[in-house]
Amino acid sequence: MANNFTSELTQFLNQYKSDHPGTDERQFAGRARLWDKDLDPEQQEGFRAARVAQDPYVYYQKA
Repeated sequence: MANNFTSELTQFLNQYKSDHPGTDERQFAGRARLWDKDLDPEQQEGFRAARVAQDPYVYYQKA
């Protein structure tokens, strides 16, 4: 691929980010709000303890 080629999508994103300078900060803030969470180790251990073992063949109907 040529080094000087930029797709229309890349051009659009670069133009959008130059027109809206706070975009990156808002993206990072949104990610932090939704995904970057501290997990409670006690709660995670409770989830692991409550897990039910899955049968080797899940489509088999027990009588």
